[in-house]
Amino acid sequence: MEIFDAIHERQTIKKVKLDVVPRDVIEKLLSAGVQAPNHHKVRPWRFVVLTGDGRNKLGDVMAASFLDRNPGTPSEGLDKTRALPLRAPVVIAVGADKPADTKINEVENISAASAACQNILLAAHALGLGAIWRTGDSARDANVKEFLGFVEDQHIVGFIYVGYPDVTSEPYVRLGFEDRVTWVE
Repeated sequence: MEIFDAIHERQTIKKVKLDVVPRDVIEKLLSAGVQAPNHHKVRPWRFVVLTGDGRNKLGDVMAASFLDRNPGTPSEGLDKTRALPLRAPVVIAVGADKPADTKINEVENISAASAACQNILLAAHALGLGAIWRTGDSARDANVKEFLGFVEDQHIVGFIYVGYPDVTSEPYVRLGFEDRVTWVE
């Protein structure tokens, strides 16, 4: 797939089949992710891949944390939160390391991890997979971070849900760059 085609044709795919994605395909996504640029070559990204029952475990933690933040939530609301990781057969949590050196700015690590997410999304598209990048309260939740092996002040830049598309999406028109650029000559 030609790079400009991949960039312009990639879309967020919200609905995917629950068919298992082979490990070697997931590893191709991760390999694409670590090709992202990163300042000082510190490789600040961390990936936690959840498949099978791992998604249920994450859902349980998400639901418990949601209840902590929203006491009195009815069980239907908790069930909805618990089911979030089950929307796809693969969930990749992407975290960014805190800088270990004073010459590194935290935003550089977050940016590198975000670039890794974009690489994963483009690779998923090139492999015929559907994917969506999500964040939300769970990405900032201390209990979710702990479950995933991240420290409390470490950033989760996203959860990438991956699977085989279950819908044929209609291409949508993306707005151009023209209203977002200033030229200085």
